[in-house]
Amino acid sequence: MDTVKLSKRFESPGCSSGCPVEGALEQIAGKWKGLVLYHLMSETLRFNELSRRVGSVTQRSLTKQLRELEADGIITRKVYAVVPPRVEYSLTDKGQALAPVIQALHAWGSAHPRS
Repeated sequence: MDTVKLSKRFESPGCSSGCPVEGALEQIAGKWKGLVLYHLMSETLRFNELSRRVGSVTQRSLTKQLRELEADGIITRKVYAVVPPRVEYSLTDKGQALAPVIQALHAWGSAHPRS
C-alpha cells in the first residue's frame, strides 16, 4: 500500500498510525477468534470441547488462533502434567474485558441475521 493511500486511511477523527480501533481488531480478527472468545466467556474449556463448540474448524486452524490469542494476552493456556495431557483455555482479565463487545456482537448478529 503506498503512503498516499495509507495516510488517507487514518484521516478520520481520532485515528492515526496508532488507531485503537485497528489495534483492537488486529487482536481479535480471525475466522474463529470471535467464537472462541464467545465460548470462553462463560467457562474454561479443554481443546476438544472448544473445537466441538466452534464447529467445522480444523485442529491446525484452531491451534493457530488460540496461540495468537494467547500471545496477545487475551486467553491463558494451562497445561496439566497428566497422561493423557490435559490443556485448558480461559480468558485473562484482558479477555474478560472483551465480554461486553462480544455480547454486543451477539445481540447485533441476532437482530441482523445474514440473508
